[in-house]
Amino acid sequence: MTFLPVEEQLQQIRRGTEEVIPQEELISKLEGSAKSGKPLTVKLGCDPSRPDLHLGHSVVLRKLRQFQDLGHQAVLIVGDFTGMIGDASGRSKTRPALSMAETRQHGATYFEQASKVLNPEKMQILYNSEWLGAMGFEDVVKLAMKTTVARMLHRDDFAARRARDEPIGLHELLYPLAQAQDSVSIRADIELGGTDQKFNLLMGRTIQKATGQAPQVCITLPILEGLDGTEKMSKSLGNYVGLAEPPESIYGKLLSIPDRLIYRYFELASDAGQKDLAALGQMTQEDPRNAKHLLAATIVKMYHGLEAAKRARCHFERTVIRKEAPKDVPTFTPTLLEGSRIGLLTLLTQAGLTSSNGQARRMVQQGAVRLDAKRVTDSRRVIDLAQEAPLMVRVGKRRFARITW
Repeated sequence: MTFLPVEEQLQQIRRGTEEVIPQEELISKLEGSAKSGKPLTVKLGCDPSRPDLHLGHSVVLRKLRQFQDLGHQAVLIVGDFTGMIGDASGRSKTRPALSMAETRQHGATYFEQASKVLNPEKMQILYNSEWLGAMGFEDVVKLAMKTTVARMLHRDDFAARRARDEPIGLHELLYPLAQAQDSVSIRADIELGGTDQKFNLLMGRTIQKATGQAPQVCITLPILEGLDGTEKMSKSLGNYVGLAEPPESIYGKLLSIPDRLIYRYFELASDAGQKDLAALGQMTQEDPRNAKHLLAATIVKMYHGLEAAKRARCHFERTVIRKEAPKDVPTFTPTLLEGSRIGLLTLLTQAGLTSSNGQARRMVQQGAVRLDAKRVTDSRRVIDLAQEAPLMVRVGKRRFARITW
């Protein structure tokens, strides 16, 4: 196989990365690959604890796609076995364990959504239960002999919890070893991960060396801030843009980010080239409003296509700027046990406009709920559908439902 010159590959690989550890080994591996015509094995482990992917995940997925486009072998490892342990990276407390069935189910969803970024025809997907599940206790002991407790406790999140005298599960110390064993099992040349994965990636190098393999190169990617501009993008924090969200939702959410993040989103979450980024940086400074609309259209186009991006822009102008209801408001008929009366909070949750009655109450308290364009301030309100339906319900700027009876 013929590859681009090493320097051209390096230029693409370095873009948007935080660290390449060590860079000289990456150059050596690329040179060896070019000589032999054999693609490098580039590994990305995915955590199936949550099935929904967002733009934060896309940063590392897009880097893996770059390696695919450069002709190298992408290997996506679904941590169905390690998901039962729980990755402690960036965690202030022990993570809840999942069952094998849950990790498998989430992993299937992960692959489907990751295919929005990756080329599924040039990707190998593996479940690490294939090798980790086959290990006996003797194998685990031998693996644990290849590092020390002192090194494990030197890890930032473990050190912080230890300083606060908070518990650290013994099983959590095994997670970096299990992830490292993944690299050994597939003989990884390169492993990708966010900056919060640095310790785990480096452990892969350690265990590969100890087993006589050439150690992998570790490439870390920045953590993308969420819509609030402060915390990292996370579904649990509600500051995320999901890859599988409707175009209108993606568009509206991206228009809510702080101006200072516009360029960063272009750089880390879009396909903009280096020349384009220079112009986008200037546009962001001079005209942040239109730069933000361009960003929103760019991201929607990447995941849903050009026509969807145009419709999302029209939807935003109609519902947010002109404050009109969208043309295609979904119709919903509530489920009632008896009679025709239903509490407002239950109605919002049943209609899918809020995720829980607690969130519904908060939205009412924030003045974000409207019934037929009139703001509702009483979270205890009971609606008699026989008298009031059909009813247009709006939550926030982008969530609508037409209630029927």
